[in-house]
Amino acid sequence: MLPRWSRVFSHISRVSHSQRNTELVRRDLSAFSFRKYAKVAAATVEQSAKCDTNKPEVNLNKMFWSKPCSLALAIDSPNRIEDPQYEGIKRVILKLMLFYSKQSQLIRWANAIYSRVIYQVDRPAIYDVFSLETTFKTTFSLLVLHMWLCLRRLKEEGKEGVELGQYLYEIFNHDLELRVSKAGVNLLIDKWMKELEKIFYGNIVAYDTAIGKQDELQNVIWRNVFSDDGTSKPSDGALPFVQAMTRYIRREASCLSLTDKEAILSGNFMFTPLEDTGADTVRK
Repeated sequence: MLPRWSRVFSHISRVSHSQRNTELVRRDLSAFSFRKYAKVAAATVEQSAKCDTNKPEVNLNKMFWSKPCSLALAIDSPNRIEDPQYEGIKRVILKLMLFYSKQSQLIRWANAIYSRVIYQVDRPAIYDVFSLETTFKTTFSLLVLHMWLCLRRLKEEGKEGVELGQYLYEIFNHDLELRVSKAGVNLLIDKWMKELEKIFYGNIVAYDTAIGKQDELQNVIWRNVFSDDGTSKPSDGALPFVQAMTRYIRREASCLSLTDKEAILSGNFMFTPLEDTGADTVRK
């Protein structure tokens, strides 16, 4: 699988890096046309120091050991997503437009579930906690990992869950295509999407096979998320981060299994928040 990873992501990274350099040059020229070099340098140093001060300290050894629990949102949670309830003529019109059809409901549910995936993956916390670079490859790998968690849980609900999983995958695929385009790949996009699809299904099978084996899941996560050189096992320096992510994934899988059917299907759950990395929070 490594040659395919390397081929796809090296191409996307080259295009993205080229665009980023052009944008940075444009931004730098604009900045220097309004501000003196000394002021720019001072502001940069000040901002860097401020970021270092605010960055939370992560204690990996204390994370993700707590007993799994349901991820369902409380009834009064502001993060819940509810179907709008209309009466009278509005409801009649929406019925005629098939808003309340099974397919329409499945699409809304799939969108709600995917919103939980990207909320977890697109926020800085997950990259900070596991010491990951914010690259297309890493983001894609995290999206696949959290999609696998959701699809695995949906399968537990039988035919209805599997059907919803198909809609969820279609939404993921559409979002991925937008991300590939945003990275600057506009030519032969169908070719790259097919390559990413193969990687997606390869990863899903690998996670399904490894979930019951501690060392194997750890090694699969290392290869799919962390490794850039194709090594089969993590280095000593990376090992604590890989072990922490393995515990996180196992715990999330257990938490999702404990989450009730209504919350899972409607997307009214949230992955464990990673913003607060204090020992008290991670052990909840």
